[in-house]
Amino acid sequence: MLLSDVVFVSLAWWFAYLLRFHTDLFSAPEPYLFRDYLLAWLLILLVWAVVFELLDLYRPRRISSRWSETVDIVKGSGLALLIFLGVIFLLRDIILSRIVVILFWIFSVALLNLSHVAVREGLRFLRSKGYNLRRILVIGSPVQAQQLVHKLTWHRHLGLRVIGVYLIPGDGCHDLPEGVRILKSESETSRMVRSGDIDQVFITLPVWEAARLPEICDLLGDEPVAVHFVPDLGELVALRGNVEEFDGLHIISFQDSPFYGWNSFVKRAMDLCLGGVALIFFVPVMTLIALAIKSTSPGPVFYRQERMGLDGRTFQILKFRTMVPDAERSTGPIWTAPDDPRVTPLGRWLRLTSLDEVPQLFNVLRGEMSLVGPRPERPPLIGEFRKAMPKYMLRHKVKAGMTGWAQVNGWRGKTSLQKRVENDIHYIENWSPWLDLKILARSLFHGFLNKNAY
Repeated sequence: MLLSDVVFVSLAWWFAYLLRFHTDLFSAPEPYLFRDYLLAWLLILLVWAVVFELLDLYRPRRISSRWSETVDIVKGSGLALLIFLGVIFLLRDIILSRIVVILFWIFSVALLNLSHVAVREGLRFLRSKGYNLRRILVIGSPVQAQQLVHKLTWHRHLGLRVIGVYLIPGDGCHDLPEGVRILKSESETSRMVRSGDIDQVFITLPVWEAARLPEICDLLGDEPVAVHFVPDLGELVALRGNVEEFDGLHIISFQDSPFYGWNSFVKRAMDLCLGGVALIFFVPVMTLIALAIKSTSPGPVFYRQERMGLDGRTFQILKFRTMVPDAERSTGPIWTAPDDPRVTPLGRWLRLTSLDEVPQLFNVLRGEMSLVGPRPERPPLIGEFRKAMPKYMLRHKVKAGMTGWAQVNGWRGKTSLQKRVENDIHYIENWSPWLDLKILARSLFHGFLNKNAY
């Protein structure tokens, strides 16, 4: 793979060089010395090879995803480019075209990804045909062991062939693939490991059984096999669980927000850019709606209401007023019902078309809300909801949104609370900029009219 990367990085460099100086795609080339580009190429080979090796991009990746490797390649290429430019700056004798450098980096990232995909897919094909296998011993409780064995057997391209299972306690797992041997005792397990027939050991236990790990490790002894622990965290991992290492300590996060660092920047940038464009587009519509409200019903044009958002903090949500003034003076905070007498005729139309929500673009630009996220609720109602749904408050790990995954799937208004929470948590666990764009597109074309809005 290292040799393949060297070849593709070279192709990217010289292809960028040819495009810049030997085609008509760009303006007339500035004076250049071929010697500079030759020396730069040799430096690139050194820097890219060292950086990729230090970042461990050539480690076995049997159980990691293609996407994670793509991210590593982009990060590695970015770091290598910075080091390369720093060295060029210090040398001063080498003068390079900025167009060549930019084209090279783009081509190199694309070609390196193709290179790695080709090698990994070749290995996966060979493993699925029975080559380059690793022999696996699974140790664990019956339910978890059976689940792990079936997953490893199903993904044949990983090249992980389970040849033995030792159960703790020693019974209760009979539905295993053909050829998997059930070990009856610790001594039999120890003998199999010492025999050299095992390459890797997977230990899988519920987290409350983790105290058994020392005795299992003693059972394996000092045999040179790779050992992996697959904890079954069950319902403890509620939201985007992950494992991090801190100064030698392994920290398992049971629930966390996806919006930090780069993700937070991307999310906020999308809100500002798309929200600003939407606000400009809706200004004429909002002006007409404001005039209509003022001329058809006494009271203010806008309606402010306390809602709960990110981390349980409250904010004042902004909407067009759709009810008569002081509508909740006698009823208190309740959901709107069909043919609710408190709703004005114009307000009923605004609710049906969701145009009463448009002023929330100001909440988005102020940072109180996002374009996409779980819909915010009122604090008095949330007290009831969290009693009925134990995971309800997890929705507040992200900013509330003008629209969301639950809304575009029909769970809006007075519909199943459980389904809405499930959809909201699905959104948080699977967030990406592309999912936000997908939800916005579906909201734009299908989400304005809603039969449950009254």
